Amino acid sequence: MLVQIDPGPEEESIVAEEVARVPELAGDWQPAPAEYWASWRKECELADRIVVNSEWSRDGLICSGVPREKVSIIPLAYETPDVGGQKSEVGAARLYPDGFTNERPMRLLFLGQVNLRKGVARLLEAARMLRDEPVEFWMVGPVQIANAETLTRDARTKWFGPVTRKQAAERYRAADIFILPTLSDGFAITQLEAQAYGLPVISSKFCGRVVQGGRNGLILKEPSAACIAAAIRDCIADPTRLQNFAAASRVANEFTIDALAQRLQELGSAL
Repeated sequence: MLVQIDPGPEEESIVAEEVARVPELAGDWQPAPAEYWASWRKECELADRIVVNSEWSRDGLICSGVPREKVSIIPLAYETPDVGGQKSEVGAARLYPDGFTNERPMRLLFLGQVNLRKGVARLLEAARMLRDEPVEFWMVGPVQIANAETLTRDARTKWFGPVTRKQAAERYRAADIFILPTLSDGFAITQLEAQAYGLPVISSKFCGRVVQGGRNGLILKEPSAACIAAAIRDCIADPTRLQNFAAASRVANEFTIDALAQRLQELGSAL
């Protein structure tokens, strides 16, 4: 059994296209050596079954020539961690203002690897488009792009860098909404982390299916700067809608450890 955490060479092609689009942000990104993918293809041939975490990853592998019948989808699981010796405040009520202002802007959280694959270039473009709107962009995680702060000099963007688990929990609690404009993710467990803290989520379609569009967040038609900016504007304009999203934002039973164990047992029995 081979456990594949991403869509493989299809994902690399997507990132390569983004590098070519915004080379000034690419930094030292390089594609994997040809030998790596040759070895990967051999592993896929030898495997009786390949486990992926999302339909997005399955489709990427099929595009690379992996037989559909070899691929099984088993989503990731999430359990609320102990933070400072206490369980995180899952389900804690969120309160939104009647309207967002420059003094109380909407706090938009991105948490993860700050790189091109995650759609960060498009997010920063949207930040510049929204520089006169009442919204702050909180960028949390290791920065893996070049010239990031220079490009957002005139936007309301705060850079926090890598954080501890406790600090991440604080950001989840303090934010108003979480955003994941990823170009490709095998799953993106940060979606579940955000929901564990009752955060609404704006997500692209190119990752695990977690968000229920219009119920506990928004799904981007495409992760372009224009679509990202439009979704953010909709949230700024209607804090009551955000309140409703937050009330419905919880980790679903299909993403529990028990559900993961059951799926693995079923797959083992099928083999």
